[in-house]
Amino acid sequence: MNFNTDKRFIPFVKHRKKFFSFSIIFALVGIILLFTAGLNLGIDFQSGSKVEVMSDDSFTAEQVKDDFAEAGSGYEPDEITLAGDSNEMAHASFVGMLGQDEIAEIQTYFIDKYGEEPSVNTVSSLVGKELAQNALISVLIASVGIILYVTIRFEFWYGVASIAALMHDAFFIIVVFSIVQFEVNVPFIAAVLTIVGYSINDTIVTFDRIRENMREQEEIETFDDLAHVVDVSLNQTLARSINTVLTVVFAAGAIFFLGGEAIRSFSFALLVGLIAGTYSSLFLASQLWLSWKWKSLQREKNKPKEKDPEDLEPEI
Repeated sequence: MNFNTDKRFIPFVKHRKKFFSFSIIFALVGIILLFTAGLNLGIDFQSGSKVEVMSDDSFTAEQVKDDFAEAGSGYEPDEITLAGDSNEMAHASFVGMLGQDEIAEIQTYFIDKYGEEPSVNTVSSLVGKELAQNALISVLIASVGIILYVTIRFEFWYGVASIAALMHDAFFIIVVFSIVQFEVNVPFIAAVLTIVGYSINDTIVTFDRIRENMREQEEIETFDDLAHVVDVSLNQTLARSINTVLTVVFAAGAIFFLGGEAIRSFSFALLVGLIAGTYSSLFLASQLWLSWKWKSLQREKNKPKEKDPEDLEPEI
């Protein structure tokens, strides 16, 4: 396989240490942010109540806030989101579970004012922890399944590199949410799992091209030979990766800017995850495989060969 002389040929491997350094620094900063700023957990992951109010007319956030203040005990929602074609639906979230008397007081007030009984959902801290655990278990099961599939379909180091890239993508989304303090709720978990599926698909396409080019390579004698295979493969799949992610970004962007508040965290997580997934597929997964694969080849090369029994001198 001859080196590509096209001026548009991008030497990805040449800059791999910069990509690794960026990801490591981002991970360290992210850990610090998670310990200091933390995450804006919705009531799905902590004890709380959510009240859904309906009206024939449009709501405004300020109007809903004033309504709850007048409901009897000066209730103050921690978050208000509007939904519906003309904002005729309002969701008010309270950190901490409302008591039965408080729920009855709120329902009576809104029935008298709007003629609609608001629905109230409460989530205990136990349920929130169970949701978080189930989300983590889902990611772990998916990771094990991916490693097994990729190992059978390709080889072990492809699977390990894929999982490393996926963990990078998921952590990237979490850190960005810590920075912007968007609410972390069940739709957020759905977005993370969606990105896991999308990102692994993009990575597998690149790995498949690497495997095909490895077959065309007559012999891998040096690190540069293996690096060239990765560079060629990434350049061959670059246009496909960019075109695919752009089409999905346009759709996710439309949902984020034109959709309602109820799915804003989901669409934003998709946007962040798409960017992170494309970055990891192009700049991390293949370069990680390259480093681990080369070390593996070196170990095999330096492994002492077993002597053939026929070559052993007979004992006297």
